[in-house]
Amino acid sequence: MSDSVRRALDMIELVAISPRTLGEISEHFEVHKTTVLRQLQTIESAGFVLRRKDGRYSAGVRLIATAQVALDQLDLRDVAADEIRSLHAKTGNTIHLAQLIGSAVVYVDKVDDINGVRMYSRVGKTVPPYCTGVGKVILAQLPRERVDELLDDIEWVRHTATTLPDRASLDAELELIRHQGWGVDDGEFEDFGNCIAVPITNSTGSIVGGLSLTALKMVKSIHALQVNLPELLSTSREISRLLA
Repeated sequence: MSDSVRRALDMIELVAISPRTLGEISEHFEVHKTTVLRQLQTIESAGFVLRRKDGRYSAGVRLIATAQVALDQLDLRDVAADEIRSLHAKTGNTIHLAQLIGSAVVYVDKVDDINGVRMYSRVGKTVPPYCTGVGKVILAQLPRERVDELLDDIEWVRHTATTLPDRASLDAELELIRHQGWGVDDGEFEDFGNCIAVPITNSTGSIVGGLSLTALKMVKSIHALQVNLPELLSTSREISRLLA
């Protein structure tokens, strides 16, 4: 992939996260404004970004429509929708549903905390598999060679003090997850939050995704979240049963 195409795709993702001015986009990519403007105009003409009246660039209508079509084609999201909302009614916590799509772990659905606490996560966002609850429970169900493949291009960043420091530490935790059937994220990606997570398999027993309950640490500890582990496991089993 050429540098210009890669940068164009990264621009689309950047403004989809939050509207940006030409200057902010140029500064982010460390590229001259004239070059950035030419690329933005091309992307805008294709409908993937939109230039607002205030001069900022945001996600375009075509991007939004394409993303919705892609989401609608995900069987896991469709099958799990009612089940995770039933779980939310019982627990009140933020719920994340993630799916293994190709070589990426992607949030495909989310229900926010009943008290209005909003996490930075969003549907469509890829997540690092080695330091998130859903990522680790998915890795734990995969053959060693597939785990190697998924982690091959990962830049191992220690996001917080509790991020696992290396592959050996991750392998040990994956073994624990396989043994007990669930895993945790102890503030490993974002230090203010924690979660418990369980894997979701299809009718053949193959791993397809992960389901998690998330809370702010100051509101609920991992041990407090574990009170809802039976409900989380029950929901996961029901979604797995429903998957063709």
